[in-house]
Amino acid sequence: MTIKLVKSLSGRSVKQIATAKSLGLSRIGDVAVQPDNAPTSGKIAKISHMVVVTKA
Repeated sequence: MTIKLVKSLSGRSVKQIATAKSLGLSRIGDVAVQPDNAPTSGKIAKISHMVVVTKA
């Protein structure tokens, strides 16, 4: 799946920032391709309000 960060990480909690970085996202507009599995889905659920997900 393709994940794109669409909202800023500034002002977010430390855990949300760490989750975004673990997905390979650090700036607005960053795109990462991750496998479609349970751990990735859990991470996306934590920051779903900041990302757009496209199933590849």
